[in-house]
Amino acid sequence: MGTRRRTVVVTVPSPLARAQLPGLFARTCALLADQQGCELLLCQVAGVAADAVAVDALARLALAARRSGCEVRLRGASSELIGLIELIGLAEVLRPERVPGGELPSRAAESPGGAEPLLGG
Repeated sequence: MGTRRRTVVVTVPSPLARAQLPGLFARTCALLADQQGCELLLCQVAGVAADAVAVDALARLALAARRSGCEVRLRGASSELIGLIELIGLAEVLRPERVPGGELPSRAAESPGGAEPLLGG
């Protein structure tokens, strides 16, 4: 059995508007401050479009995580979103969560939307 990491989970709303980004960043920073010793910021991104707004949001969340000493993982990222993250050079920072065995989740395992965003605007 591996050691469980101290994790903060943030659900990125879908659809995501640029006007929501400052509030999403501020609420994430507050969550991370409340959970001192966090090792992992897990961003739920199922259903989030692969566009500039999503990349901006995820870059801001990665900044908040870095300031708190956390790593970032994406859960439920579409292959299009992963491809865009790789294209702009943020793949080392914004990595998809791996399932047991080290494999990336299959696209069929993605669940678009459904859950209420924790940090909706």
